[in-house]
Amino acid sequence: MSDDTTLTVDELRARRAELTLIDVRTPGEYAGGHVPGAHNIPLDRLDEAEDTLRLAAARGPLALVCASGNRSLTASRTLREAGIAAASVEGGTRGWADAGHPLDRPALPEGARPRWPMERQVRLAAGSLVLLGLGAGLAFPRARLLSAGIGAGLVYSAVSDSCGLAAVLAKLPYNRGAACELSPVLDRLARDA
Repeated sequence: MSDDTTLTVDELRARRAELTLIDVRTPGEYAGGHVPGAHNIPLDRLDEAEDTLRLAAARGPLALVCASGNRSLTASRTLREAGIAAASVEGGTRGWADAGHPLDRPALPEGARPRWPMERQVRLAAGSLVLLGLGAGLAFPRARLLSAGIGAGLVYSAVSDSCGLAAVLAKLPYNRGAACELSPVLDRLARDA
């Protein structure tokens, strides 16, 4: 491992067979493409999986992955605070794909469209809210404060390396999807442990 808390994409590729890989993105993002063999346990449901993850970690190393590495780093810290060793994959699923490695993409039901990655959803929502604030500001000057607030939120997001808008968007039904059932994932992990 790069250090005791991170794992590079190359290290993940080389050690994938010995690692239990947990994808902490939303079920919608996971369904859009994930590292082969990854189990989906969304970041906001990590506490529900703590006992099972403890068993899995006793069996072998845990690696956590998200889109870019930010949420998996948060998840890694959370698990470490609970006494469970886990490493975050630097660059996340995007880094995995950018390195030329394949992603598993479950077949979509007929007529369904793939979900957008969270980063793209954040850009759409933030841009739309800025335009809404500016447009409404023509009739109601105070509405421009919406645009200012979104701009300030984006700056804070960059400085703190977190994103409140992504946390809100992750709770939408679009991102929860039918795959939000955690029990089968935990059963699989417990059985393997």
